[in-house]
Amino acid sequence: MDEKELHERGLKLRKQIFGGETVEKRMSLAGDFGGPLQKLVNAVAYGDVWSRPGLPLKMRSLAAVAMTAALCRPDELRVHTRGALANGCTPGEIQAILLMVALYAGIPAANDAHRIANEVIQQQGK
Repeated sequence: MDEKELHERGLKLRKQIFGGETVEKRMSLAGDFGGPLQKLVNAVAYGDVWSRPGLPLKMRSLAAVAMTAALCRPDELRVHTRGALANGCTPGEIQAILLMVALYAGIPAANDAHRIANEVIQQQGK
């Protein structure tokens, strides 16, 4: 599959998970400077890695929530928490994965992550 096909497949999946408006906003905020990074995100992250067989989107979302929480990346955690809910994760599953973050990445990271995830869950009416 060529880069253009990967980009198109990735952009489609990214919009499915996070919503077209959210993806378009994030891409436009990147501007010309961030354009190459957005192409990489679409083609490699979503067109290739997220699209591979072997794990359902729900599990990939939980992994992304855990990793962004462990890495203390609040903006990405918000986005991936919304994506996890869209991919069928329940608030209880998100809570459970964040408890794992507390064990393996530390309480401070998990404290922030719980607060952020709870805000998103409340905003989504879940």
